[in-house]
Amino acid sequence: MIYFSTFLISVFITIVLIPIFRRLAIRVHAMDNPNERNVHLMPMPKSGGIAMAFGMLVPILMWAPANHEVGAILIGGGIVVLFGLVDDFKNLGYKAKFTGQAAAALIVILYGGIKIKSFGMLLPNDVLLPDWFAIPLTLIVIVGVTNAINLSDGLDGLAGGICFLSFCCIGYLAYQGENIAIALLSVSVVGAIFSFLRFNTYPATLFMGDAGSQLLGFLAITLLLGLTQGNTPLSPLLPLILLGFPVLDTLTVMYERTAKGRSPFVADKNHFHHKLIRLGFYHTEAVFVIYIIQAFLVTSAFLFRFYSEWFLLTGYLIFNSIILFGFSIADKSGRKLKRYGLFDKVVKGGLKKLKEKNIHIKISFKIIHMGFPAILLFSCFLIESTPKYFSFFAIALVSMILVTWLAKKEWIANALRLSIYLFVPFVIYLSEANMTPWMNGQLRQLYNLSFGVLVVFAILTAKFSRRIMGFKTTPMDFLILFIALVVPNLPDEQIQTYHMGLVAAKIITLFFSFEVLMPELRDDLNKIGIGTIAALGVIGVRGLIV
Repeated sequence: MIYFSTFLISVFITIVLIPIFRRLAIRVHAMDNPNERNVHLMPMPKSGGIAMAFGMLVPILMWAPANHEVGAILIGGGIVVLFGLVDDFKNLGYKAKFTGQAAAALIVILYGGIKIKSFGMLLPNDVLLPDWFAIPLTLIVIVGVTNAINLSDGLDGLAGGICFLSFCCIGYLAYQGENIAIALLSVSVVGAIFSFLRFNTYPATLFMGDAGSQLLGFLAITLLLGLTQGNTPLSPLLPLILLGFPVLDTLTVMYERTAKGRSPFVADKNHFHHKLIRLGFYHTEAVFVIYIIQAFLVTSAFLFRFYSEWFLLTGYLIFNSIILFGFSIADKSGRKLKRYGLFDKVVKGGLKKLKEKNIHIKISFKIIHMGFPAILLFSCFLIESTPKYFSFFAIALVSMILVTWLAKKEWIANALRLSIYLFVPFVIYLSEANMTPWMNGQLRQLYNLSFGVLVVFAILTAKFSRRIMGFKTTPMDFLILFIALVVPNLPDEQIQTYHMGLVAAKIITLFFSFEVLMPELRDDLNKIGIGTIAALGVIGVRGLIV
């Protein structure tokens, strides 16, 4: 439960702080203005990183063990965020950036004791590296990966999605190895990224800035080194697999710049994501392709985590060769992705005709408009015994909604969103872990099926919506789908016992349906507001009288 709480606290603090810091960034002109190197066309606030930093910090301070390793990572992360913020405001040169990153890395190495001591079977007899070699090597690796993630932040949702997948794997490996500190740190980062991507997937309304991208890179490599260096059966080459794509991208770009007689630190548009767009991929398609590649690497890292270092190194070199060969051939040939008329005319044309008929959107909208509050309310009755703390929590949320409704009705949408995001995960988790005995057999199957029906009609509503500001599907859907499919199949008895995959799928379904509903409802929030208050009221009453 501590990991679940860590995730939720990180999610909610980040999602609450993002609008606040976004307005502040606009006010103080902390904006990423478009230029010849950027893909975006409008100035974007660069405040997502500081919101994520606070979101992940709070649960870490609450529950992470107080030792030198955690302290060093927090201090180092704070230095990286500080230098990143200054860079977001003042555009520091690369020398100043390296100074901050090196200082953070040295704190982790010298105070936290995190360093590259072993290459496993790559060296004879698993020999350990002497400090005179290990310390500068670790310094170079930490600074290098920090910048690799920073440089990969070139498309909406790209760096966040890559890191989201990586930290999910790091967290689970740490959980399996009973490394509580690294597991908690990873889960808190996953929660912060999840909230940030809500605002950063295409078309983004917010960037993480250097404060965010450098922090993610710094945490990814330090946590991986802390996890794989030492008394562990995990291969010390796992960091190369999990972070290998942005590292390969950075090294390739720097080599190409140097070969052309330019400084390796002068930015250009030759990253892998830029090349995919030049090949004819749309913005979202380029991000999706890289998500697929990163998911492949994450899955490989998990499956081969106990394999020999020679096996992992050979596999990574083959992967690099395929990627570089493919881009080389594409660049030399000058070919672009062919888009076949069959798909555009038949599939897209058919969807367009359906979209023009209001009956489809009306039916699908009505189903999720009635189905969302009905499923939420029914789920509240499935909890056999409601904890008193949850009852008081529900009453507090009801009070907040009612006060907002009466005093500041224009804020009611935000109050409902906050309540749903805080309330739904606990309801679904408790309804599965502590389900009432009468809910079994076919009745339980119908209940589970109702979530599938709800998400289908939510997708139809999103696809056929004619509203410009309606909910749009993004590459983030792939990240959600990846987690929902992977978690139920993880080889862990506790996860299987509490049906965590099913819990995750249900929570995501309700969140997704709610986000689809809100733009369609516009200002008519009475029904969903009453439904939410009713569900909260049921929990409030049941917890007090049972």
